[in-house]
Amino acid sequence: MENGDREKRLKVVLIGSGNVATSIALGLRGKCEPVQVFSRSRANAQALAEAAGFAEATDDLRRLRDDADVYVVSVVDDAIAGVVKAVGDNGGLWLHTSGSVPMSVFAGVRKRYGVLYPMQSFTKGHPADMREVPFFVEGVNEEETERVMQFARLMSEHVTVADSEKRRRLHVAAVFACNFANYMWSLSAEVLEEGGLDFTAMMPLIRTTVAKLERMSPRDSQTGPAARGDLDVIREHEAMLSGDKKKIYGMLSDSIMKSREKK
Repeated sequence: MENGDREKRLKVVLIGSGNVATSIALGLRGKCEPVQVFSRSRANAQALAEAAGFAEATDDLRRLRDDADVYVVSVVDDAIAGVVKAVGDNGGLWLHTSGSVPMSVFAGVRKRYGVLYPMQSFTKGHPADMREVPFFVEGVNEEETERVMQFARLMSEHVTVADSEKRRRLHVAAVFACNFANYMWSLSAEVLEEGGLDFTAMMPLIRTTVAKLERMSPRDSQTGPAARGDLDVIREHEAMLSGDKKKIYGMLSDSIMKSREKK
């Protein structure tokens, strides 16, 4: 799966048009022969095909090309099995991009398959540098694993083999590190807005907090009233809050204090 002349490049079909699919499509631009994009929305399929240079778009799985080398299934987790079962095996290499769905979703319906999991938060309109995105991959056997690795390397410089259990653990950790952290920022923004303040005031603090993680562990970089065991400040803060914010503040403060006791 080396880069070469267009005639030698892999023919790729992309099934999906969401955030992950869009990032993969753009990451593969100029590095393969993008032959087709599928989406349940014809308009979305056409828009992604035009943006990433795919030859055609379709909203009908029955019209999926059967001559591609690689099929990347990048849809919501609970739709993967249905997509796989709806299309017959044509001998191509089939991959899904989920961190939580095991590779076994292909077992019995495909001979060549694997997983192509990019661990990153993707948002349309905010393109990620795919060269820096860590990919965790797996194949049904050593030969296919090597092919998946080579395919991933068309996009990224950071490719690691990880089985289904490791990917699930990575995904859970990523939810804490990214999704939950982002939700905390959302709550922070609401607290500020209620006081007539702007979230931009938090940006220097957030940048410094993240930068510290390049040099030290999250445990060692933990600061704040809970880390100090400052109960007076914690009670004062809780008195300013209500509803879920108050519950979350109390729960997290208790958890931080307990973690400091174990240290």
